[in-house]
Amino acid sequence: MAIAAKDVMALRKRTGVGMMDCKKALTEADGDAEKAIEILREKLKGKMDERSDREAGEGAIAIAQTDGAIAIIELRSETDFTARNDDFLATAQKTAEIILAGDDGETTEANAEITEMVDQLRITIKENISFARGLKISGPKVGSYVHFDKKTGSIIAGDGELSDELLTGVAMHITASTPTPLGVDQDSLPQEQVEAARNAAINEAKESGKPQEIAEKIATGKLRKWVDENTLLGQIYLREMDAKKPVRDFLPQGSTLQSFVRYAVGS
Repeated sequence: MAIAAKDVMALRKRTGVGMMDCKKALTEADGDAEKAIEILREKLKGKMDERSDREAGEGAIAIAQTDGAIAIIELRSETDFTARNDDFLATAQKTAEIILAGDDGETTEANAEITEMVDQLRITIKENISFARGLKISGPKVGSYVHFDKKTGSIIAGDGELSDELLTGVAMHITASTPTPLGVDQDSLPQEQVEAARNAAINEAKESGKPQEIAEKIATGKLRKWVDENTLLGQIYLREMDAKKPVRDFLPQGSTLQSFVRYAVGS
């Protein structure tokens, strides 16, 4: 059957695929636009899959939240140009909303809805685009921060009289802090790392010739410093650097920070 130019143009506008490919798909589908889209998706997805060995080292972080829950995702692309594309960013945001609607926890598996959206991007942009990971946490109070370049971002959950401004500030701290905190407090630190830091401090004190009792006291002080440097509550709050006070000093009485997650594209 003859395919009208306006129908080809309409399909191109919907899919972003070239005119010739759109015309061939419409011809194969006997003019049915929806069927033509499925044909394009199947054919061009295959071509995109041939690119799966090309490194997708760029991408964007997106966050979605509602009362009592928040989600963060990483969507990968081959180029930074694509990572700044409006359609790519819109898909990243929609992906975050889908993860938010699911269960708490982290996933690296895209569901059918995310897969379809990513496939459509692969068709239109013609790059190796993929869902890298996503995570949802819940809590009485949640907050977030995404850096302006969308390469890094953090989400946080807490309880108590925590203002949105403070939660955003702490999330910004998590995103920017060096070193990145390993846990909220000492109890949430990986115990093997705590033991390694303690043993290193004791050995350093012993090597200086200190008696065992003195060495252990010195090690206790060094360990306390190491814990502060590697926990969210112990680090100097970056939003208030001049005050030189740890994050815990800025929390209202009775308030707690329960969990946080930091994502960076490619890591």
